[in-house]
Amino acid sequence: MAYVAYVLDYEGDTHVYIQIADILRRRVSGLAAGSPVPSEAEIQQEFGVARTTARRAVNLLREEGLLYTVQGEGSFVGPPAGAPRQKRKMPIYQQIAADVSGQIKAGELLPRRPIPGETALVKQYGVARETVRRAMALLREQGWIYTVAQRGSYVSPKESWPEE
Repeated sequence: MAYVAYVLDYEGDTHVYIQIADILRRRVSGLAAGSPVPSEAEIQQEFGVARTTARRAVNLLREEGLLYTVQGEGSFVGPPAGAPRQKRKMPIYQQIAADVSGQIKAGELLPRRPIPGETALVKQYGVARETVRRAMALLREQGWIYTVAQRGSYVSPKESWPEE
């Protein structure tokens, strides 16, 4: 979807989060109920604002009944009560885990070598830190990675990988 570029007025009399909410309100007005809307991280990145500012903008639209949020899935257009939503093919944390395990299988990430850190994955996928932590926990549980305290996470030796 192509967006018109908006300039935020940081010196004006309207809070930045309200300006962002106005922009998002215009964007979602043409979307069908249940359509996903940008995550807080995506809003943060697009407008160059703090996560709390992005969160306040989304909360304002949620209070107005224009959006609803499903924990672990994101925010969607419309009221929550029985509203159909376009399901993701898989939760984003599972997608991140699948991407990382795919890189391991392809030899892009080598055994006993570090995987990208939490901060890098948060930035790459535009998700919350907790989402990346869930992906890492899933990878650990499956045997793809192991974590060394104070050092980071590493690709497991090949014999520890799950059988497919």
